[in-house]
Amino acid sequence: MTRESMEFDVVIVGAGPSGLSASIRLAQLGQQHNHPLNICIIDKGAEVGAHILSGAVLEPRALNELIPDWQTKNPPLHTPVTHDQFVFLTQRKSWTLPTPPQMHNQGNYIISLGQFCRFLAEQAESLGVNIFPGFAATEIIYEDNRVCGIVTGDKGLDRKGEPKPQYQPGIELRAKQVIFAEGCRGSLTQTLFVRYQLREGVDPQTYGLGIKELWEIPKEQHRAGHVMHSIGWPLDSKTYGGSFTYHLGENLLAIGFVTGLDYENPYLNPYEEFQRFKTHPSVSPLLEKGKRIAYGARSLVEGGIQSVPKLTFPGGLIIGDGAGFLNVPKIKGIHNAMKSGMIAAESLFPLLRHSTAAAECTDYPKQLKESWLWQEDLYPARNLRPALRWGLWPGLIYSAIDTYIFRGRAPWTLHHKQPDHLTLKKADTCKKLDYPKHDNTITFDLSTSVYLANVFYDENQPYHLKLKDRHGVPINVNLKEYASPETRYCPAGVYEILYNEKQEPRLQINGGNCIHCKACDIKDPTQNIVWTPSEGGSGPQYGMM
Repeated sequence: MTRESMEFDVVIVGAGPSGLSASIRLAQLGQQHNHPLNICIIDKGAEVGAHILSGAVLEPRALNELIPDWQTKNPPLHTPVTHDQFVFLTQRKSWTLPTPPQMHNQGNYIISLGQFCRFLAEQAESLGVNIFPGFAATEIIYEDNRVCGIVTGDKGLDRKGEPKPQYQPGIELRAKQVIFAEGCRGSLTQTLFVRYQLREGVDPQTYGLGIKELWEIPKEQHRAGHVMHSIGWPLDSKTYGGSFTYHLGENLLAIGFVTGLDYENPYLNPYEEFQRFKTHPSVSPLLEKGKRIAYGARSLVEGGIQSVPKLTFPGGLIIGDGAGFLNVPKIKGIHNAMKSGMIAAESLFPLLRHSTAAAECTDYPKQLKESWLWQEDLYPARNLRPALRWGLWPGLIYSAIDTYIFRGRAPWTLHHKQPDHLTLKKADTCKKLDYPKHDNTITFDLSTSVYLANVFYDENQPYHLKLKDRHGVPINVNLKEYASPETRYCPAGVYEILYNEKQEPRLQINGGNCIHCKACDIKDPTQNIVWTPSEGGSGPQYGMM
């Protein structure tokens, strides 16, 4: 097929904090050195921020470096953190614990990451960066084993892959360098790992699933700037996870729950654990007279530096959550994603300026490892997440020793031994979990929640959730051995087991519910499910998430 082609100096895949920061820094360097660059960013969301979701508390260190006068540029709603609280929950009680130093938020801001990315996009566009939302990158262009561009997905195909009247073929976007800023479990990034063997010699990546709701609550219940994190109930002591509750604006409450996707019991349902958390006596009074206005979910990269892959290859590099720069003890990754994009830009610019862009940018990982991102943020935190695989209490005891005695500089590094999809036990060895009925005041059924994610799809578009084996594995392995865990770990009701009149089961995929969290791609025990981008512009339409 002959496609329209466009040429750029740099193409960036993903308009999240890392991709936008990389574009801003590249444009700044171009202006400073009188060498303007032609930069393009594409994003699969209908608009910048449409697929962006995070807690989120922003540590502004990278932002201060990137845009020192950002406070004068009409930034979006942000609330300075005024108080930190770290609690341990039992079913009926809460116990305030000393806040770990990594979780101190003095000088940080509670934000909507989607709004923040729209702000960064405005700054990028003011510098001449081209941003094209609504276009999914579905293919990488290779020449002589070098990345030299990407192809955007076709639009207007029907379920069978045939053109509809509004058909628009994808476009080739070619560049001297391609920056992959796809975020957690990016589909093209996954193919780069395989083609260039980027994960050889590093630990398997590990993930969490974050589920979030945004509420309007009465002003008398609202404490602007208050941040609370919890551990313990409703999860058992072997399962990693915890909650966040952030008071922002005048009456908004961001509340959510993260469950480590290395959990063992296939009957565990992260969505229902979150709903159960909201019934705790220390939480429910905040919500009883409130109104839930938004819902969403997203996977988080939690492996730390042990799991960071090789980041460069001929013609491109990986930044942000696609590389895995989340600081798990801080529960923060925005500042690191931004900093990685800035370092990538500073490393790439000399190549672009001197027409040697075909080379591999080997300076990027060197500069990264010399930066505060690596030395001060990720390296001291490296042992805390793997220690929690021992269980909550042993993990907390080790974390205290590592933090307060060794100050993150212990002469060893703990490792992740297996990927999350291998941690599930067989269903017949595990206890079924019963979850309480929803009251539709504080807790809600899944379909009601997905409605608040503002999901949009053309029903007659190609399936974007693909099965390597459509008939045998889902029933003979996932159902019979693991009780179909995909019907529970998916926070959008995409997967169902249905029975015909002969009581024969089949897997039903409700692709129109998908909110792009990627949990299925991560946790499926047989790795039979492959997540690929849907038609550009479809999926969730997050506003303030």
